[in-house]
Amino acid sequence: MVVNMAATIAVGDVIPDGTLAYLDDDSKPQSVSIHSLAAANKVIIFGVPGAFTPTCSLKHVPGFIERAEELKGKGVDEIICISVNDPFVMNSWAKTFPENKHVKFLADGAAKYTHALGLELDLTEKGLGVRSKRFALLVEDLKVKVANVEKVGEFTVSSAEEIIKAL
Repeated sequence: MVVNMAATIAVGDVIPDGTLAYLDDDSKPQSVSIHSLAAANKVIIFGVPGAFTPTCSLKHVPGFIERAEELKGKGVDEIICISVNDPFVMNSWAKTFPENKHVKFLADGAAKYTHALGLELDLTEKGLGVRSKRFALLVEDLKVKVANVEKVGEFTVSSAEEIIKAL
């Protein structure tokens, strides 16, 4: 069992920097610093336990895609989806949402960034390994303004609708 040694990210904290991965237009793996996306910006970072999983694919991600224009209209610069998957899986998953214009799908393959946030979820007993808790953060210039972290198995506080209420 993996033990969480990092404190869970909370309102008022500065988000840690970390490197996440994605595929470019030529399907080549690239990396990006989370600070490069969030510094001097208002961003939503939401995490899901896994690509292609039911709640993530049917509820969590679609909510942010459907409400992206509204979020942008409220001053959100970036909407970032993070999952403990590799960039190839995240790229394939993103393609299942052809209507998406604003949500960036970024991979945290080894769960390093998820661990730095203190949001890892050990599902080894279920054969799934270490994943991310379901969460949504509203971050302004690297500082956490809203930290909505779900209890295991729930989807009640990390939706796009809950973030909109906070804006």
